Amino acid sequence: MDICVVDYGSGNLRSAAKALERSMAEAGLHGRVRVTAKRRHIQNANRIVLPGVGAFADCQAGIQAIPGLWQDLDDAVRRQGKPLLGICVGMQLMAEVGREFGDTAGFGWIGGQVAAITPSDPTLKIPHMGWNNLSFSMKSHPLLEGINAGAHAYFVHSYSFTCKNPDHQIATVDYGGPVIAAIARDNVAGTQFHPEKSQAVGLRLLTNFLKWTP
Repeated sequence: MDICVVDYGSGNLRSAAKALERSMAEAGLHGRVRVTAKRRHIQNANRIVLPGVGAFADCQAGIQAIPGLWQDLDDAVRRQGKPLLGICVGMQLMAEVGREFGDTAGFGWIGGQVAAITPSDPTLKIPHMGWNNLSFSMKSHPLLEGINAGAHAYFVHSYSFTCKNPDHQIATVDYGGPVIAAIARDNVAGTQFHPEKSQAVGLRLLTNFLKWTP
């Protein structure tokens, strides 16, 4: 198994890679985790992880700055059907548009937009930062196998995803109203929380991703 953690200059990539390596070892899986943006590695990967930290537009620009990377990722998802997991802004980039500091186009893999969190309780601080309890949609998803409702995951974000199709929303948290915590459609999935910082819950989700056969 060859896992590619996409390196476009955003996020703590080594933490994500180490969490994937640990999940792979604990699941008895064999393979390699590469932190890379090289075309051949993306083309040869069995699974792709797209991290992201910071502003939507900055992350989009970081990918666009590497010749062919945007197209390679889009091709891997749309034509080759490779499983891809987006983390934090990496998940947000799956949207059609991000509305942070103006409108910026995303990959459009999952219909929806990314906009500022607007909690109903004005005392809640932005960014939404720290541990929060996961709630699941009515439909189960393989990425959430073995994770109980109410499990804690770690968040750091000021913007959130809104799906056009509610069926693509697989987990939420409450932060002055529902905030999407995880999404999935076909061979792509994403978490707004950071699995690499979410201890046992995060490791279980990464293990599920490694075993996922959409």
